[in-house]
Amino acid sequence: MRGARWADLLRGLLLPVIAAAALLMFAAALSSLDRGRAEEDMRQLEETLRRGCVACYAAEGVYPADLEYLQTRYGVQIDEERYTVHYSVFAENLMPDITVLENEP
Repeated sequence: MRGARWADLLRGLLLPVIAAAALLMFAAALSSLDRGRAEEDMRQLEETLRRGCVACYAAEGVYPADLEYLQTRYGVQIDEERYTVHYSVFAENLMPDITVLENEP
């Protein structure tokens, strides 16, 4: 009798612990997936900006002087609520320094 009570008690505790562990692992996996997606989105935006700069240089012989020119003439779209883009031009014939940062939610 006594052994059966311990087995029932153990079974009663083990099931909720396993369920909680599974939920924690699922939440961690979702968080990791979101982080990976955010990093990929930032990488794609930076790549799009660089391609726009190269297209401008190929068509006009100079790199865009600022982001607004790139957005207006080459259709580059930036979600400014989500990202901050640092765009620094040193010279017309040198690729601008482009840094994409994600804004805090």
